[in-house]
Parts: sequence; C-alpha cells; structure tokens
Amino acid sequence: MFKNKKIILLVILSIFLLILTACGNDAEEMPQAEDNAFLMDTLVQMRAHGENAEIAVEESMERIREIENLMSKTIETSDIYKLNNNPESEIEIDPESMEVLKKAVEYAEMTDGGFDPTIGALVELWGIGTRDAAVPDESDIEEALANTGYQYLELQDNTAEITNPGVKIDLGGIAKGYAAEEVKKIVQKHKIEHAFVNLGGNVLVIGDKVDGSPWKIGIQDPRKGRGNVMAIVEAVDLTIVTSGNYERYFEEDGELYHHILDPKTGYPAENNLLSVSIISENSFDADALSTAVYVMGLERGMEFIEDLDDVNAMFITENLDVYLSSGLNELVNINDSDFNLIEGENLVN
Repeated sequence: MFKNKKIILLVILSIFLLILTACGNDAEEMPQAEDNAFLMDTLVQMRAHGENAEIAVEESMERIREIENLMSKTIETSDIYKLNNNPESEIEIDPESMEVLKKAVEYAEMTDGGFDPTIGALVELWGIGTRDAAVPDESDIEEALANTGYQYLELQDNTAEITNPGVKIDLGGIAKGYAAEEVKKIVQKHKIEHAFVNLGGNVLVIGDKVDGSPWKIGIQDPRKGRGNVMAIVEAVDLTIVTSGNYERYFEEDGELYHHILDPKTGYPAENNLLSVSIISENSFDADALSTAVYVMGLERGMEFIEDLDDVNAMFITENLDVYLSSGLNELVNINDSDFNLIEGENLVN
C-alpha cells in the first residue's frame, strides 16, 4: 500500500506541473512558497505568492492536517471514527465536524440521496482502491444498502447519533472541499493575492496569476492517464472539482467497476458518463456536487446545476460528447478534436 501511495504522489505531481502554467518573470521577483504532503488520503499541493507566502502555506498545511484528524474515518481519535464505532449513542462532535456533517446531510436532501455521507458500508464492501476490490455478492450488497441512508444520521446542536448500527459515515466526498475553503480563509488573512491549492484533484485558485492572466487548469482526458489534458479552464477565484470513472477502479471478468457508487443501487453509477467537473466559487459545495451530479447522470444533473446560482458543470459522455452548463462557454477551451462540444443548456426544458 505504501508503494502504491508513492506512485500516486509521483503521478499527481507530474500532472499538476503540466496543468498549471508558469507565472513568468514576475513570479520570480515576488516572494513565493510551496509545499506538498500526503494528507486526507491524497497528495495536497500548495503554492502562494506574496510577502506572507511562507507563513500562509505553513498554516494552511497544518490546518488541513487538523481537519484530517477530526474527520478521517480511520484515525481512532477522530469524530467520525468515534461516531462509526459507537452506533445508537449520542457522540459529542467538534463544531467543525458538525458543520461538515450538516452540509453533507443538506446535499443528501437536495440531491435525493445522490450524495450520501452514510455510504461507508458500501464503500467498505466494494473495497475499490484497495487490494481487496471485488464484485460483492448480491446478498451482501442488499445488506449494505439496508445500512445506507442519511435518515439514519441524527444531528443535534453538538451531538450526532447513528440510529442504525450497521451505518458508517464517510466524508471523503466533501471534507476536502471544506479544507480548501479553510485554506482560502488563511490565504486571505495573510493578504495573499495569488495562490493555488490542489487536494488530490480538488483545485482551488485564489486570485489570478502574478502576471495578471487567469490560471489555466487542465481537465483530464478520461480515456488516458494523468497528464493528458482535453480541455483548459481559465480560472480566477474559482474551484474545479472533477469526479470520473477513471480515478479508482478495478476490472473483473472483462468489466470495469469504478468507485462512484450509487447509494440507491449499491453498484457503481451507470449513466453513460466518463466524468463531471464542477466549476464554482466554493469548494465545499463543489466537492459534494461533483459526486452527486455524476450519480444523477447527464439530464438530471444538468437540470439540477442550471437551477443553482454561481455553479457550473462540464459533462463528458462515453461518446466523447462534452456538455457545458450555460455559464461555461467563455471559460472552457477544448483542445482535443476527438471531443464534440454540445450546448448543455439545451437539455433543460
């Protein structure tokens, strides 16, 4: 497992060097700081430019570590570990963990369970991303589905309770978004005007580049390995979060099974999509939305996005059709002729 993590680190480092363009000579003259670390089960990378860049980066990485210690499902002192291992008991929860839990339930309700923080039993059953990944027996999937449902998570002012003993909370689809927003607060506190943070594909850019141009963030070609970009998003003060069936998967009997599980069926979501990218100003929201909208599928997902303010989405189908929500036409440049751009808002009646 440690060897796999080292490989992941190297791969993500290489793609991030490819998708973020250099800042030019002005960047060399302005003080800058950068760091990377394996946190929240992914590679976290950050760079900041400005007089207080070093302290901003240092504080940000420590802040992410604090959030991991609160919300990891595997750290025994975390709120989520305690909650998962003490069902039918009221567990006192840190205000930060409670904020994320409440936001997770809010999105579960908004998306009719497309995003569900109680999907932990299904995630453990499939084991995708581990050596034990395999297609479970139907009876085991049915049992895990019986132990999935946000209605089994009761939240009070400062306590939480799992009311069904088999339910497991997994905040992997939203906690990184919360962490990115906390980094933004630190950067702004130190008056840093140019920065980016990448939490394993959850990319947040603060301000523009030092030379005044937008950051250029690559959208991965879902058919190919990391470092292969099929589109560029020009971003200033935006976050880009992508969920795709190519991120973690395994093959069994010639069929591919990816990690984005549908909480209603118990199986990887099947909807003719390769990936969904959410582009917005808030990483906390975008993190949950990328999973939920992928599960919803193209038509339902596009309709849902078009009803939200200041949130956009880019859908890539198995036919290599690219659908953009109405606010993205001027921000996204597709640079691979294999992909067919379609005006996504035409899907919405």
